[in-house]
Amino acid sequence: MALAARLILGIVFLLSGALKLRDPAWIAAAREFGAPRFVAITIAPVEIFLGAMLLAGTASPWPSIASEIILAVFTVAMLRVMRRPVNQRPSCACFGRWTARPVGSSSVIRNLVLLALAAVSTGG
Repeated sequence: MALAARLILGIVFLLSGALKLRDPAWIAAAREFGAPRFVAITIAPVEIFLGAMLLAGTASPWPSIASEIILAVFTVAMLRVMRRPVNQRPSCACFGRWTARPVGSSSVIRNLVLLALAAVSTGG
């Protein structure tokens, strides 16, 4: 179970990071969430790096733990912007333009599922 969770999480992080890199609007979207520019610039490469480490199974359990931390931070950021009226919420763009829509409960639920996968993936 831990292996499957780690592999799924690795694929999700690789896809997320790669799709962000392909989307020039990604940095502006991250800034709307309150991320400083230097943080916004590093999110996609960090996701790709973590995804590769998760898939390769190297340095276990640290990539899983780092994934939990990043997903928790992303989820808190989502919850913060969800306090705004729907028409003033920034687009999530968690997977680049492919998922660019205002942040909502489905975004948070997706992150909670990914957090559960990250927790399971630390087991092996």
